[in-house]
Amino acid sequence: MARQGRSSGPRPFLKWAGGKSQLLGEFDRYLPRAALRDRRIVRYVEPFVGGGAVFFALERSFPVEESTICDINGELVLTYRVIRNSLPRLVSELATLESEYFALSGPRQEAYYYEIRDAFNRERAALSFSRYTSRWIARAAQIIFLNHTCYNGLFRVNRDGGFNVPFGRYRNPEILNAENLQEVSSLLAATRILCGDFTRCRRFVDDQTFVYLDPPYRPLNATSSFTAYARGGFSDTDQVRLSRFFRELDRKGAFVMLSNSDPAGEDPNDSFFDDLYDGFTIRRVPAKRMINCNGSLRGAVSELLITNYSP
Repeated sequence: MARQGRSSGPRPFLKWAGGKSQLLGEFDRYLPRAALRDRRIVRYVEPFVGGGAVFFALERSFPVEESTICDINGELVLTYRVIRNSLPRLVSELATLESEYFALSGPRQEAYYYEIRDAFNRERAALSFSRYTSRWIARAAQIIFLNHTCYNGLFRVNRDGGFNVPFGRYRNPEILNAENLQEVSSLLAATRILCGDFTRCRRFVDDQTFVYLDPPYRPLNATSSFTAYARGGFSDTDQVRLSRFFRELDRKGAFVMLSNSDPAGEDPNDSFFDDLYDGFTIRRVPAKRMINCNGSLRGAVSELLITNYSP
């Protein structure tokens, strides 16, 4: 799975709740930089890839020989696979959506958005997420279009798996960035893409691997819960299961980093993560809460960055 050299490098092609673009500066300080520079790390694994901000940033600075990305969100994984396998047709589909959207104005753009959203939800039942077909290409284009024109750049589904984010009313959203999609496709050509639980990545990890774990964050309070990017959410039981997986990877000799919310920032007596990751290095780094329906509640918070190594 060796890969060709690239120029400026890819960037996230989706806006994503919990995306790490805002935190890359902080994260960069705590990467296993010496092991990456010395090529003691030759593999990268990210079991909750989401929008891929860390994956893409790492590839720009420290390209490795082999990468594996995974996510439980089937729609997201479908889009990654289409960008890798069918980029020209995807770009053509996106160009059509972009052209039709910008040919309209005001209320007609909003109506067009809901037409695409309704079609997206209506076609879901007939779609196979395990067998690659031409339907995937149109769906990936719809996902990118909806993500860039919906409110707050969210991907949120209801209990039936229907996308339910309202129109965003952006003045000039970027729907198609063909140059970046080409960069992403070039990287993904040499990337293993999995769909499923984070434990699917287990067999691709050894002592020459850097693993970054970015699960759905544990809610700090009732208003901050946002785990509906996939049906089922991510419970405290899942967080405990993930901590055991972290320890398993540590025993394999892998370099492991995990991020999560800092409940102790809201309640000093909440030692949930401090207890789960006792024995590892736990840092509290400044972050900004970006996803909240109340703009006054978006502000500075701390997040946890947990590693089994020293940078």
